[in-house]
Amino acid sequence: MKRSIFIFMLLAGSIATYAQEPYQGKVGRTFAESREWWPAPPAPPKNAPNVIWILIDDVGFGASSTFGGIIPTPTFDSLANNGLRFTNFHTTAICAPTRAALLTGRNHHSVHMGGFAHDFSSAGFPGYDGRIPASKGTIAEILKEDGYNTFAVGKYGVTPDEDSTDAGPFDRWPSGKGFEHFFGFLGSETDQYRPALVEDNAHVKPDGRHLSEQITDKAISYIDRQKKAAPDKPFFLYYAPGATHAPHQVPAEWKDLYKGQFDYGWDAFREKVFANQKKLGIIPAYAKLPERNPNIAAWNTLTPGQKKLYARFFEVYAAYLTYTDYQVSRVVNHLKEINQLDNTLIFVVIGDNGASKEGSQEGVVEYKYSPRRNKTLTRAQAEKYNEEHLEEIGTPASDANYPVGWAQAANTPFKYWKQDANSEGGTHNPLIVFYPKGIKDKGGIRNQYGHVIDLLPTTLEFIGIPFPETIKGIKQDSLQGTSLVYAFDNASAPSRHTQQYYYIFGSRAIYKDGWKAGAAHHPDYFDLNDFADSANTRPAVTRDYDKDDWELYNLNEDFNERVNLAKKYPEKLAELKQLFEDDAKKYNIYPFIDWEDVFKGRTINSRKSLLLLRPK
Repeated sequence: MKRSIFIFMLLAGSIATYAQEPYQGKVGRTFAESREWWPAPPAPPKNAPNVIWILIDDVGFGASSTFGGIIPTPTFDSLANNGLRFTNFHTTAICAPTRAALLTGRNHHSVHMGGFAHDFSSAGFPGYDGRIPASKGTIAEILKEDGYNTFAVGKYGVTPDEDSTDAGPFDRWPSGKGFEHFFGFLGSETDQYRPALVEDNAHVKPDGRHLSEQITDKAISYIDRQKKAAPDKPFFLYYAPGATHAPHQVPAEWKDLYKGQFDYGWDAFREKVFANQKKLGIIPAYAKLPERNPNIAAWNTLTPGQKKLYARFFEVYAAYLTYTDYQVSRVVNHLKEINQLDNTLIFVVIGDNGASKEGSQEGVVEYKYSPRRNKTLTRAQAEKYNEEHLEEIGTPASDANYPVGWAQAANTPFKYWKQDANSEGGTHNPLIVFYPKGIKDKGGIRNQYGHVIDLLPTTLEFIGIPFPETIKGIKQDSLQGTSLVYAFDNASAPSRHTQQYYYIFGSRAIYKDGWKAGAAHHPDYFDLNDFADSANTRPAVTRDYDKDDWELYNLNEDFNERVNLAKKYPEKLAELKQLFEDDAKKYNIYPFIDWEDVFKGRTINSRKSLLLLRPK
């Protein structure tokens, strides 16, 4: 019987774990002269909880009601009200680097994800080749070797394009990084009704429903199957919907949920959210709202047609976010129904970066009618097309993305947006921690500094699992994140994560003990994909890194970067710039690469190769 169990475990995929343990029996010439031995199966600590990581895509700090926003997110509200709100949590400013850092507990350049894993946007340097090394193991690999079942659904985003066919290789697919089951897409973005869908190690045909519904169904089925087979075994679920990344698409019964509710525009929206955040204690009482970005028009200067169009863009986005919250509620409610919710540790990161500026000034109904994709169009022509096709926004026929004015509004109380690694608007996102058995200060607010690389060590410490020296026989590089468990029961504990760099496409920053220095590289870019489809090239723009203007902020007194202290404290600025240079050498940030460098001498065969957007 014992031998049969062992053989079953080998067939179930545990052989890689057992192979690391040297044989401890005795092999003699005969059975009588020998001593049998079987390695103990991997087992988690006693009473280890289930763990769910939820990562929402492209949501600004001020969008959700949970952190003072106007858009209702009742599930997130409930989790936060019965858990903790971390208000000083950070991402990398763009999707793939955030996901790679999150999954590994290490800085994104350290795991080779300084940009994307896409062929045309990766580069042949250690910090940029888009291939996470085996020496930088993921949370799924660690938990799997400690007796957890591991599942992932939704957006993965860190598999190299050249590996993404059904021929593999699969070592950089989710299955090669510790996930026993995966259902979702491998790229950075996909159509929500015609996704480039993958299940385990093969592409599959989508069934026509919204992708968020499909991945939620699959997540629930994984949980049910596992609990039926092994009721006491914990699971790890990585739930990462494509929402709310563009294209903004939502089921027909949801898209008019907020019709007419944002007619007051983005300026009034910012003021309402800012007041809510102060009331909730999410932001300091001394805080002031930054001025509107000079590239964004005042709402009261827009034409009636523009107001109607732009309000519609945000109505659909708001419905998209609430719909995403609803899909999360299905997982939460199911856990409650099967008596697992109280034994589940849930982390919710609301946004893998700040709100997206990629809708540019006029917004997008369809990509081919955007001047960002078609240089034969003027902004006026694009807006005219958008107004004439307003009813398509949010439907399967559209590739909708809202104008950048709404990105600043959704990022309240911060300046700037996604891609801006120099700014809190690009990197400052909400974190919720929920665990009924272990969170005493329910509804508590935590202001300690945190970063996505902290979630892996936080999870391991809370469960009681040591960080492994090896995974599948490969020696592991050390973690770079800092556990946040110290803050769970102590709201006044000083921050332990005291230094952190940021770098995306030339924009860069360094944080140290409440001080932050940052430089925008292309400060006026609204879209990193600003190239003509017809020519497959970008307009030439050059900017010397040494000419970038560095700014300095004391976030302890000015958390949303309103007062630039660079001229007042040049010594502090010089000190922080040197720290950044040290980190650049330590973590593979060199050579500096921005989006222009990537495109020099290269062509783009199709947008589909980047986004796997709308397969036939």
